[in-house]
Amino acid sequence: MRTVDPPAFPSRHRWPVALKYDPLLLSSFRVSDRQEVAIVRTRNMTWLNPWEATPPQPSLKPVSHGRHARKLASNARAGRTLPWMIRWMPADPAPIIGQITLTSIMYGSAMTGSLGYWIDHSYAGRGIIPVAVALVTDYAMTTMGLHRIEICIRPENRASLRVVEKLGFRYEGSRPRFIHIAGSWRDHEVFALTQEEVGPGLLSRVSM
Repeated sequence: MRTVDPPAFPSRHRWPVALKYDPLLLSSFRVSDRQEVAIVRTRNMTWLNPWEATPPQPSLKPVSHGRHARKLASNARAGRTLPWMIRWMPADPAPIIGQITLTSIMYGSAMTGSLGYWIDHSYAGRGIIPVAVALVTDYAMTTMGLHRIEICIRPENRASLRVVEKLGFRYEGSRPRFIHIAGSWRDHEVFALTQEEVGPGLLSRVSM
């Protein structure tokens, strides 16, 4: 796995790839991570559940962890979905403290993608997610050549709204009943940035 230390982004996307910025490491998701992820998410269940996507048809048989991991890896190699685990490097070994994923990647005339993320409650409020979003956005635009990155946020999610405000994401509008979350179809607000708006990179706008 290559480790990229900005601003030295590679000219070509090749998965797996890790993105590093000071004590923050975004490492590609591996099957071996699933137990640690399960522990972190269980510990943060109350913190995460209000924002978690849920199947509108819960009777459907859940996908196994192994199958899900293999599908993620296949999509990542093809550049369709890029899942990174957020690790905090001052500790050895660096623990998983969250996840950030670039999804819905479209090429051709669109060249766009959508970002989603979560973080361990004990690490929230330290500026980690804004840096992670900046890292992935800069990689997506510099290495993958994407023109636009969007983030869709529930209007009640004040913590995520502060992230897009800090990074200067532009408000584009609302999507009523956009994603099924916590048992119901929920409205979302859409924020986005294009290459022209990002300029030399988002990392210059944030610090931890």
